[in-house]
Amino acid sequence: MTKVLVIEDELQTRSIFMRCLAFEGFCALEAENGAIGVKLAQMHLPDLIICDIMMPDMNGYSVLSAMRRQRTTVAIPFIFLTAKVTMPDLRQGMEMGADDYLTKPCSVEQFLSAVTTRLTRQAQLRGSASKPHPPEASSAEGGIFPPSPRLASVFTFIEANYHQPISLGDVAQAAGYSPAYLTNLTQELTGYSIKRWITERRMSEARLLLRQTDQPIRQIAAAIGYADVAYFTRQFRQQHGHPPQSWRNSLRLHSA
Repeated sequence: MTKVLVIEDELQTRSIFMRCLAFEGFCALEAENGAIGVKLAQMHLPDLIICDIMMPDMNGYSVLSAMRRQRTTVAIPFIFLTAKVTMPDLRQGMEMGADDYLTKPCSVEQFLSAVTTRLTRQAQLRGSASKPHPPEASSAEGGIFPPSPRLASVFTFIEANYHQPISLGDVAQAAGYSPAYLTNLTQELTGYSIKRWITERRMSEARLLLRQTDQPIRQIAAAIGYADVAYFTRQFRQQHGHPPQSWRNSLRLHSA
């Protein structure tokens, strides 16, 4: 049975979460403070930890730090509970290895969705780890995505779907993160936004098609996820200084 540990000093909130988890068939463990939570985590090795940030004596950050220092608990997915998420909160949690944030008060549906999403993602990661790894997907120009284990699922999703309309919400859902958390995580680790990475992948493919084919610009735009050829042309010009056809003509002139 899947074990979920809830570390929350507010009795009413903790009780609601425990009832929800039990009703859904989880083995629910509870701790009223951080110190007890750390002991329970080390003893029972739960599949997921949900922990409030603001607690007396040992706050959520201290709990997460303790989890990440122990070999047996370092990989347990960790979701923070907080009444208010600020940019410093997000950055500190990301740097320490938190997997997601859940803002209080939250509905039962939001709570269970966060739990199931994170557990599903963890199961996928375990499944991938148990299989031989194929060569990493790379772009037409030798791979544009930087090596980043925490964003591997993000880049894999973009690689598989850049040729169709996708949004931040689509990527976040596929990776098992909230959009806000993913936005800050990606910016923190790469300096780029999710939208920028989608654009970078599309532009990489556009350059390949412009170099190696005679496809019309409209056809190339559609092939890389742009329904509006004018929008594609503007984005290409912003990155390369010339519209697509002029860029293609210039390239062929210099290679002639």
